[in-house]
Amino acid sequence: MKKYLSGFALAAATAIALSACGGGDPMSSSNNNSQAAVSTDSIVVGSADFPESQLIAKIYAEALKAKGVKVTEKPSIGSREVTIPALKDGSIDLMPEYSGSLLQYLDPATKASSPDDVTKELSTKIPSGLTQLTASKAQDNDVLTVKKEIADKYNLKSISDLQPVAKDLVLGGPPEWKTRVNGVAGLKSVYNLDFKEFSALDAGGPLTLNALLSGQVQAADLFSTDPAIAENHLVPLEDNKNLFTAQNVFPIINQKKASDTVKSVLDKVSAALTTDDLIQMNGRTAKFEDMGQIAQDWLKSKNLV
Repeated sequence: MKKYLSGFALAAATAIALSACGGGDPMSSSNNNSQAAVSTDSIVVGSADFPESQLIAKIYAEALKAKGVKVTEKPSIGSREVTIPALKDGSIDLMPEYSGSLLQYLDPATKASSPDDVTKELSTKIPSGLTQLTASKAQDNDVLTVKKEIADKYNLKSISDLQPVAKDLVLGGPPEWKTRVNGVAGLKSVYNLDFKEFSALDAGGPLTLNALLSGQVQAADLFSTDPAIAENHLVPLEDNKNLFTAQNVFPIINQKKASDTVKSVLDKVSAALTTDDLIQMNGRTAKFEDMGQIAQDWLKSKNLV
């Protein structure tokens, strides 16, 4: 599993990520004679600093390479506070995004929650110069998660059930959760939850999972496509007041690089990608399998390469 970046490392990681070109993948050499004639397109594919984003970005990159697009990869750039400006200034051209989280980042006051409503409203909020391409049916939602013994002890089934006991519990999540509406701020305003403490960890990754399993935190933000939830018998609490909106995966791209070839390739990827696919591939990523191989296997299974 790729390394996660915590807040204090963000500036350094950004400088490294945006100054270095991603390494070539030997599995998809540009010298492959069976490949289609090389297009004049070229594109820089980036990702956020968690494995699923890196994996989807790898899928985008491999699918584009297979159609003759020249691709440079810059993974693990950081949070939206870094990636959105990078897309706008051309440091990267394309990356995977999640509809609800991006909408809440762009408009914290949004009330949209369903997939259709989120996608429609997001289309009116995308920054100038950027384009949202077709969304997939695949979703990866934030889930506030507790260990089974905590759920049993406090009879927790929904986030609302935390109200009487949150003051005794430590909450864990990514650093940006401290101020985001779909984080600590929203848990306070929507659910009236005041936790004992907030521990800044990573974006649903190994730091957060290990902190939850060890008892360092008692509630944590994980992702619904994380196979570790079922593997560790964790309990995702029902979001009964719809704080966490629909999170369909889609490509966001700098308009200058949204050629017909690129759009066609990415539309086909989105049409094929499902939530179950993400869970299955994330399970392989958690076992330290090579992301390039995982991406190639998925693309082949969908007849996209």
